[in-house]
Amino acid sequence: MKKDKTIIIAEAGGNHNGSISKAFKLVDIAKKAGADYVKFQTFTADTLVSKNAPKAKYQEKNVKKISHHQMIKNLEMNKKMHNQIYEYCKKKKIKFLSSVFSVSSLNILKKFKVDFIKIPSGEITNLPLLIAIGYLNKKTILSTGMSTVSEIRNAIKKLKKSGLNHKKIFLLQCNTEYPTPFKDVNLKAMNSLKKIFKVKVGYSDHTKGIEASIAAVSMGACIIEKHYTISNKLSGPDHKASLEPFDLENLIKSIRNVENAMGDGKKRVTKSEKKNIRIARKSIYAFKKINKGEPFNNKNLITLRPAVGISPMNIYALFRKKAKKNYKAGDLITS
Repeated sequence: MKKDKTIIIAEAGGNHNGSISKAFKLVDIAKKAGADYVKFQTFTADTLVSKNAPKAKYQEKNVKKISHHQMIKNLEMNKKMHNQIYEYCKKKKIKFLSSVFSVSSLNILKKFKVDFIKIPSGEITNLPLLIAIGYLNKKTILSTGMSTVSEIRNAIKKLKKSGLNHKKIFLLQCNTEYPTPFKDVNLKAMNSLKKIFKVKVGYSDHTKGIEASIAAVSMGACIIEKHYTISNKLSGPDHKASLEPFDLENLIKSIRNVENAMGDGKKRVTKSEKKNIRIARKSIYAFKKINKGEPFNNKNLITLRPAVGISPMNIYALFRKKAKKNYKAGDLITS
């Protein structure tokens, strides 16, 4: 069976830095690259972090001199900005998504027509949010960074108990470190998640390169989510671990090539290679002069390209025969 087209989510996240012009630019980049969705993040600092919340090491490294709360505050999208981005996505003909971090942010997102609700890894234990999302009974993507199987099971249980149909759940293998070391990617966990929870699975990629995402597609990922930015040189927590525009284009092109390469699993001679059979295969030729009536044997026959005569598969049958005419070295054997 041929692999279904992978859903590619270009994760803009907070890489707009609070600027609507940068947000529009990110939409343009995702569209040009060929992404199916461009995803932002819906939150307010006051409903996401406490005033004294510490920053992660990568955040501390990339954003100095301001608190975690202020860093998040700088990346907020208000209702007007949501509306502007949503309408711009419609204009550019690319689908809009956003991660939700609280019930209040979900309430903002509910006003927009989105195909999926995205639960980021950090909210997998946010029971009020899980219940509110379950109640909507919409397709839901759950990232599983930092999570145990038990925590994932519990989150799915709460979603389903609140009304979410099991068939609408998508799990993403994820590692919540920016950038993720390749030794911690663990793509094979996708297979485990699929087997344990009987849901569709994908991969949320926080590595610096594109290899992990491409490999995930070859392993059956139905969704790939990847952070990207206008420039790695911009100030902010996620820019350094995000793809620049050219790399996003390369990633998506590579994924589509891998999908085509996967095929349907049926072994056959393809149209493109049929013309090469004659050139690449061999026929039986005279290795040296053979006189009429002389027996064929392994000393006077050789197999050479092209395949325009007797197949080498029949060479031993020729050993029981005699030449019906004279052959010079290099002549094609015809009988």
